[in-house]
Amino acid sequence: MDTVRTAEGSRPARSYLSAAIVSVLLAAGPAVAAPLESVVVLVDHAKVIRLPAQAQTVVVGNPAIADVTVQRNGVMIVTGKSYGVTNLIALDATGTLLAESLVRVSPDGDAVLTVQRGMERESYSCTPQCQPSVQLGDSQKYFSEAGAQASSRNAMASGAAPR
Repeated sequence: MDTVRTAEGSRPARSYLSAAIVSVLLAAGPAVAAPLESVVVLVDHAKVIRLPAQAQTVVVGNPAIADVTVQRNGVMIVTGKSYGVTNLIALDATGTLLAESLVRVSPDGDAVLTVQRGMERESYSCTPQCQPSVQLGDSQKYFSEAGAQASSRNAMASGAAPR
């Protein structure tokens, strides 16, 4: 089983809503204040989650933190966009709450080197050679320059004209 490292330590990664939590929420309805299950996803990573069978609508509290794409057969992809915590709500066709979960988006600290120059910060991905890798919190100048280079490279790779 995968593990996620956080400030609190390592713990198993969960890639689906707990069946027990979903069952409790389905049986009890929205009036019960059950503890929320947490889904942990790393920033710029995606995780597959299975939705309750009757889910028709999925709501993300803050789409700047996490984004969802609902697939067929009750599968949903959660993508971490920015650090933080938001919630995820699944509703049936009548608007009844089926499940609610917290989505915690954490930084991917593996092989990231951070260079601090006074108040200016730069991030590099060292897998195995260090290359610029813009991260939230990097200095504006570094973020803009490295981001522009990455966008130009991606445009060339896809055959599109660079911006």
